[in-house]
Amino acid sequence: MKYSKIIGTGSYLPAKVLTNYDLEKIVDTSHDWIVSRSGIVERHIAADNEMASDLALQASRRAIEAAGIGADEIDLVIVATTSPDKMFPSTACILQDKLGIRNRGAAFDIQAVCGGFVYALNTADLYIRGGQARTALVVGAEVLSRMLDWTDRTTCVLFGDGAGAVILQASETPGIIAGKLHADGRHQNMLTADGNIRHGEIQGDPFIKMDGQAVFKFAVKVLSEVVEEVLAENNLQGSDISWLVPHQANIRIMEATAKKLGLSMDNVVVTVAHHGNTSSASIPLALDNAVRDGRIKPGQNILLEAVGGGFTWGAVLVRW
Repeated sequence: MKYSKIIGTGSYLPAKVLTNYDLEKIVDTSHDWIVSRSGIVERHIAADNEMASDLALQASRRAIEAAGIGADEIDLVIVATTSPDKMFPSTACILQDKLGIRNRGAAFDIQAVCGGFVYALNTADLYIRGGQARTALVVGAEVLSRMLDWTDRTTCVLFGDGAGAVILQASETPGIIAGKLHADGRHQNMLTADGNIRHGEIQGDPFIKMDGQAVFKFAVKVLSEVVEEVLAENNLQGSDISWLVPHQANIRIMEATAKKLGLSMDNVVVTVAHHGNTSSASIPLALDNAVRDGRIKPGQNILLEAVGGGFTWGAVLVRW
């Protein structure tokens, strides 16, 4: 049986840093309030001329370099994003062009909000296992700062911009062990951006709106359930996981999820303090961080999990 394996990671954060102290000057909030409720200290904000594909390009180049391959070997490009460059073409097609990849397999976006990267990674794995691709570039890229109401302290303090990427390649040995994806549209109004484009203009409210308390309770519940589902189907326990790499939304969600699974926070990769919630980019950003600083080592079991608006949620089990 053909498997897929992650052979390279990369990430990119815009140069501009927005701290909690900066936010104190523009909205009724405080550094201590933000940290106590989210764990966030700072976040990165894309420049006016930076699009999601630009962030994705930088992260992709770093992943390609780490994998030791040429861009022309990539025959599948999947970009998870909630903030695409355009309505169409897809950000994946734009990225493919920027990388100089010509007519090699499929390129498309996945929109599952913060669950986007686990959706994209699972999809790429199935492409490779099915023989439709050999080398996939999977990217999470967001410029969520453009979807924020900077007078709404419940949302504008939480989100940031960034991109992370992985190279996934066909392998004779297991890399992606298992993946589980779920969705339930009944909860769509808990986290939403209702604006739409008609006749070239935005209609409705384009900014992120969130029922924070409801999202917190839902996230902890479904993340614990999907992780337990993946572990049970593979005859594993929490103690078999070397690292949990969760969606970096809120430190309290990560702590509550780890506690339910019986995992120490020492085994959780946490980057939310310096990235904020970068939606689909948060897991690959955190993963790249832990790979490059040497925490993640060959042979370890790594569990990725995320929940996002929709609601979508899922988990992917990886043997490094």
